Amino acid sequence: MDFLVMYELPILRWLHIVAMVYWLGGEWGVFQTSYNVINRKLTMSERKRHMETAYRIDILARTGILMLFPLGFHMGNLWGVQPFGGIWLTGMWIFFFLWIALCWSAFFYRESDTGLKLTKADESIRYFVIPALAIAAIASLIGEGPFNAADGQKWFSIKILLFSVALVIGLLLRFIMREWTELFRKLAQEGESQEVEDKLERSIHFGRRLAYLYWVIILTVGFFGAVKPL
Repeated sequence: MDFLVMYELPILRWLHIVAMVYWLGGEWGVFQTSYNVINRKLTMSERKRHMETAYRIDILARTGILMLFPLGFHMGNLWGVQPFGGIWLTGMWIFFFLWIALCWSAFFYRESDTGLKLTKADESIRYFVIPALAIAAIASLIGEGPFNAADGQKWFSIKILLFSVALVIGLLLRFIMREWTELFRKLAQEGESQEVEDKLERSIHFGRRLAYLYWVIILTVGFFGAVKPL
């Protein structure tokens, strides 16, 4: 116990780095795999195998992004840039562990109607979390709290604001991957369809453009967390 107390901040920082690596690396893996998902020269079974690979990579990226907030928020309390400690931190960790459990449940049942329902439930949580984070960050930057944003502390609120933007892009990418599942189910039921293939290709091309912006924001979030320039 003394060890955990003594090394609480370094351990949290280490876990934060690991979560960031899985987030950034996982998104790159999904991006590369998507080329084979829409490759019409491959058989349908091969394309489905690549889509399965994309999902298996993506679940680690999804876990990484969800872990980043409680880790960062916990460290923020230790650094004195956010005042919510004690029971607030405990409640936050419980909430995020339950959210991650929902995310993994959606992954395990992804090929079924239950999986789609769980995925939509996962997405619906973001409709509340994203505006809450954005409003709190903006309010803090203009001096209204709840985070401390004096000189040398603004980096935390900026990081939270950028994180909320990243969650928006991540939500859009979740929509796209859910659409992949629905479109592949159509192809499996109806056979080859030019219309469905074209829709799948447009979906993935749009996702790739989002991915470029996603990486810039991820790197910027990491920059503010590591350098703390403001």
